[in-house]
Amino acid sequence: MKIITTGVAGTMESSDIIVTIEPKENEGIELSLESDVMQQFGKQIEKVIRETLDELGVKAAKVSAVDKGALDCTVAARTMAAAYRAAESTDYVFKEVKSK
Repeated sequence: MKIITTGVAGTMESSDIIVTIEPKENEGIELSLESDVMQQFGKQIEKVIRETLDELGVKAAKVSAVDKGALDCTVAARTMAAAYRAAESTDYVFKEVKSK
């Protein structure tokens, strides 16, 4: 997936995250993260964002995220939505979530 414009998803409400994805000339994901729970969950939030972008095939992007205590599923959903918007793509491919 090629990022061609700025895409944003999410809100600044409690238990949500706002993710902004912008194009970047050279390969790699440049990630900036702010979180109310950075000490406890910062590494996990970053992992979810990076894994989601990897699954979507995003190779180059500037990503900024401001977290307000979002669950992993919300972090992934907001990252996906922002990436699709930034790629100006409507070819949505959502993964099936299986309950345990």
